[in-house]
Amino acid sequence: MPEGPELHLASRFVNEACRGLVFGGCVEKSPVSRNPEVPFESSAYCISSSARGKELRLTLSPLPGAEPPRGPLALVFRFGMSGSFQLAPRDALPAHAHLRFYTAPPGPPLALCFVDIRRFGHWDLGGEWQPGRGPCVLLEYEQFRENVLRNLADKVFDQPICEALLDQRFFNGIGNYLRAEILYRLRIPPFEKAREVLEALQQRRPSPELTLSQKIRAKLQNPDLLELCHSVPKEVVQLGGKGYGPESGEDDFAAFRAWLQCYGMPGMSSLRDRRGRTIWFQGDPGPLAPKGGKSRKKKSKGAQQGPEHRMEDPLLPSTAPPRTRGAHRGPPEQSRVEQPEGTSLQQDPEAPRVPEKLRPRRIKADTPSLENEGTAAS
Repeated sequence: MPEGPELHLASRFVNEACRGLVFGGCVEKSPVSRNPEVPFESSAYCISSSARGKELRLTLSPLPGAEPPRGPLALVFRFGMSGSFQLAPRDALPAHAHLRFYTAPPGPPLALCFVDIRRFGHWDLGGEWQPGRGPCVLLEYEQFRENVLRNLADKVFDQPICEALLDQRFFNGIGNYLRAEILYRLRIPPFEKAREVLEALQQRRPSPELTLSQKIRAKLQNPDLLELCHSVPKEVVQLGGKGYGPESGEDDFAAFRAWLQCYGMPGMSSLRDRRGRTIWFQGDPGPLAPKGGKSRKKKSKGAQQGPEHRMEDPLLPSTAPPRTRGAHRGPPEQSRVEQPEGTSLQQDPEAPRVPEKLRPRRIKADTPSLENEGTAAS
């Protein structure tokens, strides 16, 4: 499930893959996608990208002398649960390539594709970031920190800290694996009240007697939760690689798996939050843990796991051979399919709430039952 670092890496991939390429013709949308048509046609244009939180902006810029004369067009993508960009030969498009940008002659015929198996991803015309999303935890740290501490009276901070961390109005870019890693490093129980965790940060001020280098050293040695919301995603970006999944190799996945300390790791416990998301942690879950919720501890690598553990394991690498140059990072998709609901930014929109009485069932990726992705803002 792509989070802030994965969107940032996807943007980097697009810029590197498309550097020097000239695209031409119309933008092609798959007939099964319910996203909007892209009314763009040019004999020669280039593609560039930028990312902010859990959104990626793609800009199509006509080259001088291109026909018909027109200005650039920008699209903003939200990846949902399985979105990614891939560059592939035109005659060997990847499955589920729901938006395609074709290169112009005389170069080799290629296509930049937005690939989305579950079709929860979405794109909007116009290039505007989704209203209501907070500053990016990666690129706008000072604004992000100020936005959180200035708004602690918001009711979202009455919730457990693990749930508040998925609110994209304040934590734009944080998702399920990042929240687990951040809370684990600080030994914060996931079901502590968010306001109680964050209010102490309002009073945190470095001593005026410290030099700048001493202040930086103190911050690195003893970071608070908001600082880790910035530095932990940066660590994932620094891992680099092309990601993992059907379009990547085991090496990229192994690097990410070695980096993880908590999410899906042996010896960690897990609980479902109110949205149906699994939060991984160690020790006491905290006073706001769901009543009746049973914490399950993941067995060590040497222990035999039953089917229920294998289904919840978010770290099973894909065995599919690499087919295309891809740009998807993030834990491989779990076996359970969760249906999106609503467009609220007060939760991680890729992770909809699943009614406890609803028995999850396997669904083929491209069936009409999954075509409500337009209602989920990822």
